[in-house]
Amino acid sequence: MSGRVLLDTNIVIALFAGEAAVEKRLSQTDAVFLPSIVLGELYFGARKSGKAEVNLTRIEDFAVSNSVLTCDSETAKAYGLIKGILQAKGRPVPENDIWIAAIAQQHHLTLVTRDTHFDQIDDLNIETW
Repeated sequence: MSGRVLLDTNIVIALFAGEAAVEKRLSQTDAVFLPSIVLGELYFGARKSGKAEVNLTRIEDFAVSNSVLTCDSETAKAYGLIKGILQAKGRPVPENDIWIAAIAQQHHLTLVTRDTHFDQIDDLNIETW
């Protein structure tokens, strides 16, 4: 059983696609959180899709039924630290994902993702669903 998790975009998309394994794991968590960055990525993708209105409604319903975490000054501090360490290592990670990792660290959450580049970030608890 998972504890408190933060969902990455690819996990929400898998959930929307009806992946039974993701649905099962989600039902076994204690608390689920969404970073506002993930919502932005989902809204962007929905607007580009052939079913924009349906997808936008689905995202809005999902956001309302889950806790959304936004960035603040503490998130910014974590972001700056993570980005500096990654730069020193010569290991770039997409900007949005640095923000997502910063939120996970700030709130002591396990990040649920399928992106392996998160492995480059120190002190980040990750689960792959």
